[in-house]
Order: sequence, then structure tokens, then C-alpha cells
Amino acid sequence: MSGREDAWGFETRAVHVGQEPDETTGAITVPIHLATTFVQPAPGQHRGYEYSRTSNPTRAALERSVAGLEGARHGFAFASGMAAEDALVGLLRPGDHVVLGLDAYGGTFRLIARVYGERGITWSAADLTDPEALADALRPETRQVWVETPTNPMLAVVDIAAVAETARAAGAMLIVDNTFATPYLQNPLALGASVVVHSSTKYLGGHSDVVGGFVAVNDDQMAAQMAFVQNAAGAVPSPFDCYLLLRGIKTLGVRMDRHCANAQAVAEYLTNHPKVARVLYPGLADHPGHDLAARQMHGFGGMVSCILTGGEDAAVDTVSSTRVFRLAESLGAVESLIEQPSTMTHLSVADSPLAVDPGLIRLSVGIETIDDLLADLDQALA
Repeated sequence: MSGREDAWGFETRAVHVGQEPDETTGAITVPIHLATTFVQPAPGQHRGYEYSRTSNPTRAALERSVAGLEGARHGFAFASGMAAEDALVGLLRPGDHVVLGLDAYGGTFRLIARVYGERGITWSAADLTDPEALADALRPETRQVWVETPTNPMLAVVDIAAVAETARAAGAMLIVDNTFATPYLQNPLALGASVVVHSSTKYLGGHSDVVGGFVAVNDDQMAAQMAFVQNAAGAVPSPFDCYLLLRGIKTLGVRMDRHCANAQAVAEYLTNHPKVARVLYPGLADHPGHDLAARQMHGFGGMVSCILTGGEDAAVDTVSSTRVFRLAESLGAVESLIEQPSTMTHLSVADSPLAVDPGLIRLSVGIETIDDLLADLDQALA
């Protein structure tokens, strides 16, 4: 291959960046380096690796790969998405303030409000689809603004560039959770975000067989902080987990194309179903964030939510009746999943301003044959 890596297309970068053939053997796949420690030729002198918590060759390949896809100078792999988020929230000090979206993931809310709230961190929620609402929520002590776009589970779309400008003017760090969109569909750093965070368990892994998290940054000082926390706290993925993520990333582009196409078809089907009161999917022309998503993203994603006319009882019956869609938490894998967020992924926000309508169901649309997915929904809703 020739030319600069950053000039390659996404799919080429997904297959090759950080994944050069092994110099010793020529192996085409990055080896799984299970060694916990590395021999040094002299005290304090090493060949780039000394202890696997600090750095590991397989993890280094993963970090270079995802950073390259996000257009970031620095990348850090963690043992889970929540471990990655904890590394970022852990930068705060008592008295600092965080702004969350009204539609934040339950785990993010639990970490900030329940874990760090007991340590003196304060928070408030705002409709981040409205930059003026963010401006009103900011305080002199605001240090971080957490954005998901599309949001989980309401699939709202946030203008990253506008929110970044507002946060930057207030001296706050904008952290964008890019799990739903993936770097294939959206690059928040290019739009002004300070940090990108992923649950790499989801689309990056793509096969429901690995748990991981990731932080991508451009700022060198921020990178030094992340490297210190990653090593000091030690919440790092195993070499085998890193190998699984690298394998999944190679097909991210082709998988996302099918996820998007299937999700669009599912959303259009649900729009015309008499038992569905409202469909939430940015790919629908009547979605409030459709035009913004068309400008900000390269596709509308594989997540669809809807609110049923029958409310909570109908939601429970529907998610319990599918055969191809599997009733389970998580998302972003090749198989289709369905859930009721109010009692599953978002139970932790039940008594907060972020509470989810119990009549809402969330679908992670997989890569199966679309006719089978639609037939499954048809029988479950019957």
C-alpha cells in the first residue's frame, strides 16, 4: 500500500491501521501477546513494553486502530465502557459540576449521580438538542458536558459543533459518547468535541463476545492524564479482548451499512403499524433531528425506538414475544436485540428527570434477512 494512513478510506483504515503483519513471523493477524512482563536489557531500559497493565502490544494495536478511525492522535482502551467513563469522571474534583442530556444512558447517570454524587460532584440535566438550554444549564463550576448523539434510548440528535462552541466558551470539556453512531457514521472530534468515548462492547466488537471501552483525544495534556489513570487504576482489557475487538473492527463498515439499511426498513414498517404511537429514528423524514443527522452523520444508525399505543403492558408483551429479535440488554451486534429500557438498561433513572416511558421499546437492528425481522415484529405486535 502507498500513501498516508490518514488519507485512506475508512474500510482500508479499519483493516490495516495498527494491524501491520508481525515483523518476526509475517503473521497477517496481530498476535495475542499474553505475556504479563517483558525482559529488559538493563534496569529501567525496555523495548517499549515493561508490564502489561502499563502497555501491551495487542492493546497498543487496538488503541492505534480506533484512534485512527476517530481521527484522534491518542487512544486508550479500557476493560468496559463504564471503566472508560470512570476514567473521565474521575478527573473531576468535589464541587465540580456536570451537565447531562435529558436522555442519558442509565449507566452514565448512575456513575455521575450516584457514585460521584456521593463524592461531591454535582450534576444537572438539560435538553442538549437546544444549545440555549445548555447555556442556561452551565455554571461557573461546570467542567464536563456529556453528550450522546443519537441519544439512548430516544434517538434524539445533538448538534455537536454548536454544543462544542457553547461548552468551550464556558471552559467546559465536551465528552461525546459515539457508541451508537460509531466512527463509521460520525467523528465528534472533527466537530469540536474534546473527548470521544465508546462502549466498544457494542458496534466496534459487533459479535456479543467481548466487553470493552475506549477514550479518544487529540489534546496532549489530556492524553497524558488518560495514560496515567489507565495505568494507575488498571482497568485495562485483556490481550484476548483486544484481539476480538480488532477482529470485529475489520468489518465495521460493511456491518454498519447493513445495520443502517435494516433499521431504516424496520422504522418505516413500525411507522405504519396501528399499535405504534411514535417511531424514533433519525432516518425518518419527520424526525426532529433528521436534517441535522443528514449533515452530521454518514448514515442514520442501527438503533430504533418506538412507543406503543398500549403502553407498558403492550411493551412487555411485545418484547417477550419476538423470536428473531432476542430479549436482552446491550446492542450493536450482528444479532437483533429488543428490550424495554424502563425496566432494563435505564432502570437506574426511574426516579429522576431522565425516566423513560414504560411503553417504549428499543431495538438494536442486526444484520439478519430483513424479511425475517419484519415478520418477527409483525407476529409479536399481533
